[in-house]
Amino acid sequence: MLEIPRDDIRDRTNYPMQETWLHKGAVSFLSFLFRFMMILEVEGLENLPRQGPAVLTPNHLTNFDAFPLQIAIPRCLFYMGKAELFKNPILHALFRQLAGYPVYRGARDEWAILHSKRLIIAGQVICIFPEGTRSKGRGLKVAKTGAARLAIEANCPVVPVAVDGSQQFFKRFPRRTRVRVRVCKPIWPAKDELPLAMTERIMFTLAEHLPNNLRGVYRDFTAKKF
Repeated sequence: MLEIPRDDIRDRTNYPMQETWLHKGAVSFLSFLFRFMMILEVEGLENLPRQGPAVLTPNHLTNFDAFPLQIAIPRCLFYMGKAELFKNPILHALFRQLAGYPVYRGARDEWAILHSKRLIIAGQVICIFPEGTRSKGRGLKVAKTGAARLAIEANCPVVPVAVDGSQQFFKRFPRRTRVRVRVCKPIWPAKDELPLAMTERIMFTLAEHLPNNLRGVYRDFTAKKF
């Protein structure tokens, strides 16, 4: 895990605030390519705001989750990626054009928080995996509060997205994998709501739209009354 460097190049690096042509082209190419790898079922797209800011909060099964998510969601998704992925200057430049920006984990990364707020102000959709790490199909893990905290400070909706099937990629090759993406109703911050309370609302909503084996520590969602 990298530490934030004293000479942080992010302060003098341009990160696109709108979808780039490279991103559009990549999504088109991936949409074509993944037709041979998966059967994508998408539900609830009417719950996604057509314009304006939102924080998307999917469950995190594997490293491949980002692909069906961006193919399913008809808006550009901006991602925070771990700083280790941006160490190489060429990859750094590529990821920037693909709507990615680095975050140094393990410490409060003020730059990443500020950039996320800039994207929200610009009316973009930020995709944050609340679990922070992959569950590898073992069920939801205890979530971090960053997504809820950002939504509360920006007063924008959180849109939970339940993903199931990406954990089966390549296990049944050459048969295609069935992947289900369910977009849940937006969750708005309540008055004076704390990030932890909103995070619980987000995660229990996700659990409600996932099969029992993927609900993990949030499986008892029926006991929660919000």
